[in-house]
Amino acid sequence: MLQIKNIKKTYHTGNLIQKALDDVSLNLRDNEFVAILGPSGSGKTTLLNIIGGLDQYDDGDLIINGISTKNYTDKDWDSYRNHSVGFVFQSYNLIPHQTLLQNVELALTISGISKEERRKRAIEALDAVGLKEQMHKKPSQLSGGQMQRVSLARALVNNPDILLADEPTGALDTQTSHQVMDLLKDVVKDRLVVMVTHNPELADEYATRIVKVRDGKILNDSNPLTREETARLSDQPEHKNLGKTSMSFLTALSLSFNNLKTKKARTILTAFAGSIGIIGIALILSLSTGVNDYITSIEKETLSEYPIQIQKMTSSMMSMMISMMSDDQAPDGDYVEEFPTLNMMAGGKSSNDLKSFKSYLDSHQELLDPYVRSIEYKYSLTPQIFRYEDQDIYQVCPDPVTQAMFGSSGMVSSMLTSTSMAEMFQELPEDPNLYQSQYELKAGTWPKNANEAVLVLDSTGLMSDVLSYSLGLRSGKELDDVLKVLQSKDGGKLDVKKEHWTYDDILGRSFKVLSSSQFYEYDSKFKVWSDKKDNADFLKNAVDKGIDLKITGIASPAKGESVTMLTQGIYYTPELMDQLIKIAADSDVVKAQLKTPKINIMTRDEFGKKPKDSAFSNEDLFTVDEKAFAEAFRIDESKMNLDTSAFSDMNINPADLNLSGIMDFSSLAQALPAMNAETFNQIMNGAIKPVTEETMKEIFTNV
Repeated sequence: MLQIKNIKKTYHTGNLIQKALDDVSLNLRDNEFVAILGPSGSGKTTLLNIIGGLDQYDDGDLIINGISTKNYTDKDWDSYRNHSVGFVFQSYNLIPHQTLLQNVELALTISGISKEERRKRAIEALDAVGLKEQMHKKPSQLSGGQMQRVSLARALVNNPDILLADEPTGALDTQTSHQVMDLLKDVVKDRLVVMVTHNPELADEYATRIVKVRDGKILNDSNPLTREETARLSDQPEHKNLGKTSMSFLTALSLSFNNLKTKKARTILTAFAGSIGIIGIALILSLSTGVNDYITSIEKETLSEYPIQIQKMTSSMMSMMISMMSDDQAPDGDYVEEFPTLNMMAGGKSSNDLKSFKSYLDSHQELLDPYVRSIEYKYSLTPQIFRYEDQDIYQVCPDPVTQAMFGSSGMVSSMLTSTSMAEMFQELPEDPNLYQSQYELKAGTWPKNANEAVLVLDSTGLMSDVLSYSLGLRSGKELDDVLKVLQSKDGGKLDVKKEHWTYDDILGRSFKVLSSSQFYEYDSKFKVWSDKKDNADFLKNAVDKGIDLKITGIASPAKGESVTMLTQGIYYTPELMDQLIKIAADSDVVKAQLKTPKINIMTRDEFGKKPKDSAFSNEDLFTVDEKAFAEAFRIDESKMNLDTSAFSDMNINPADLNLSGIMDFSSLAQALPAMNAETFNQIMNGAIKPVTEETMKEIFTNV
């Protein structure tokens, strides 16, 4: 029993939606001849194809002998079409270069039936349609009616439960049509036959049941199922596999060989032309692959050393060059005309919204993956790196040598990033695959954690003497002498002798890393944040608490690598930067600035506005308690009982006289809170001491 339950099928062509079947339900008996009538476009062929498994329904269910096809896989449909359904087409669909016997036998090749059994059943099927004597003929030697009978024999050779015929007499004359219909009528005795036709006369004469279809709906059914027949239908259809479909390798090879053998000349010409084409394609592919590989390697090497960078502020050199190459004519007259240099410079500068750009990249990562190797983000955060030498502390990042030679100019600093005179400490790319294959690890391991770093040498395995100072291989006191020469106005000569060290001398060298935010301290009296980096005690305490950083590896460019990503220097991991960013974000000074984003917490002035009085004033350094100040300078007469006329007889210089006893330093310190009593005592005791930069720093340490 075949059941069609509420089947729907829609075809979409552009914006056009065509309903082929609209909620069609139809129950068919196991042995009856059903003719489906309807005009073109009514949906009858679509209904036949769905019954045969040639087309899939959108909604509803097709139930075969109580088995639902809702969850059928492609293999299930193949098995259903091969074992349960036979097809008779209007156009015959016979293979022209095979005999009638081979055409009929072909339907059995994927059923796993032996060659002898296939031949026997094919002959029987041809005998049933009256063509046994002509089984060795080709389809081209037959009439239309004979070819349709061969098609019918092929459909019946598998002994299917259902025979589907799509306009089987559409291409035949009247007499031949009746012959084919007589054969179909004989088939009905033990199976279901469903025929689609435009001929109502044939349907009335041969069909036991006529179903009329129009606009995807069933209009009339001449012999529907009775109540008793409907009651016997299964209410809960189950899913079962109908059998396996298979074709042996030898059968497939034999069919292919027979197909080639039928037209030898065509096969030879095709093989010859194909070989020429294959050889040509192979040559083109090999050439293009080689060129593409070369271009790819050049791109990788170029982008490795010069990656595409998008920065906050950019300057377009191209726009400036175009402006300079303008066709402006020389002035015609006795006057001097300006060249718009400022306009060019302003027009070449632009600002990028990196926050929005990063959000875009993060949300479209899958679109970018085929075109990029890595996307990495760098932040304008310079780690503050120090090293110990005995009890002394030396800062090695930012590099003091670079600053002494070139200052802190942003333009100069940006130019130095591609030279050996750049910062000695730099950040590694986040993806190790971008650089590790370009280098040979001389000793140790590549850094993996935040407290690990690698020393990268140049292509010859050397490092600059500046790196030697950074690593602490050379004395910090020697570096001080070098810096004095570099910073002096008159210059000078340096006698830095060439040295060498073993890998063991370098591995394990350690540093302390801090965030700039760790140098600030809040002054509760003046309610400002001040930089305490120049305070020796504060600096030592901060450095002691810094992040440990240790050299764990030494690497240099591998042989044959002409372009590499890393220049010589000491490279730390992105994990270290993540820690510093977190330290800065959690620091009190950053939180305080974020709390008042419009006010500079260092000066208490509003950002972007000129201070009320930009001139330097002592009032910025001192606060005076006038009452305490007057009290401090009250003269104690008992301490003024001195005969200054005796100074000359005693060879005493009045300037050497210690006058500290005549003042109350505690009161004076209270008047000037930025200083203490000991400071005033030192001032009075050393009044005749020459005033130098060092003495002023000593006196005003706490100011």
